[in-house]
Order: sequence, then structure tokens, then C-alpha cells
Amino acid sequence: MQKQLTAIIEREGNGYVSLCPELDIASQGDTIEEARVNLREALELFFEAASPSEIKTRLHTEVYVTQVEVAVG
Repeated sequence: MQKQLTAIIEREGNGYVSLCPELDIASQGDTIEEARVNLREALELFFEAASPSEIKTRLHTEVYVTQVEVAVG
């Protein structure tokens, strides 16, 4: 079974940090692609090791990513 999850990737220092907000699992990499691949691996390892009840407890089924405009200064 496949599940579509969100990956948010941002630059941090000399690399990139990736986050899956549905499960609050993060990873990192030297490039955007490496951070994405490493996050996918971390998620796969989580699903292999976690019990169904842990998955149900941690999984946020409604995650919305949007932008907001704010005044600065």
C-alpha cells in the first residue's frame, strides 16, 4: 500500500532539513533531493517498526500547507 505524505524542505546552514508534518518525522541531507530521499527512508523505517496503534496515534490526517502575508517592520 502506498500513502501520499507531505514533505517540507528548507535550507539550514550548508544543507537541507526535511519534515513530514503528518507524522512529525524529520531528516536532512546535503541537497534537496538527498533530504527528500532520506525523509522517505525515515518514514519507511517508521512504518516498518511502528505498531498500528502508534501509527494511528501519530498520524495527522488533515495537514494544510499554505502561505500567509504579514507586515514586517
